[in-house]
Amino acid sequence: MMKVKVFKVRLPEEFLYKDQKVLDDFLEMNEIIKVETAFVNDECYWSVILYFEVLSLAKNTVKEPKEVKYSAENDTLSFDEEKILEALKLWRSLKAKEQNLPTYFIASNKELVSVAKYKPAKKEELLEIKGFGKHKIENYGEEILEILESV
Repeated sequence: MMKVKVFKVRLPEEFLYKDQKVLDDFLEMNEIIKVETAFVNDECYWSVILYFEVLSLAKNTVKEPKEVKYSAENDTLSFDEEKILEALKLWRSLKAKEQNLPTYFIASNKELVSVAKYKPAKKEELLEIKGFGKHKIENYGEEILEILESV
């Protein structure tokens, strides 16, 4: 069953990290279907609307096993992977500035680490990484793959 939740990410620093943490925790715990964002100028915050599925833990429902997506846990990165991660983070912050979005809208640190370790060579392989859906790949896939080739 699809549900909707609205988050407020306030830009002043005393709120920003707390608001981001609440949003990140929610993203970890739920299956996100669609995201809409809007900037509320007069009050200076991002309104984030998430359409999501509740990950049901009911024992009597048999669900198709969801394909497990690749996600780097707290693995240590090799020297090369560190270089890739640095390049990806630099790209992400430039992209965020250019689009006037918070960096985590583009990709979370965990997603970038996963890309650095998994090293996808084509867009289909990006789909295998947790956090990368069609929308994100359409928007940023080409650039991410270019960075991987160039580092």
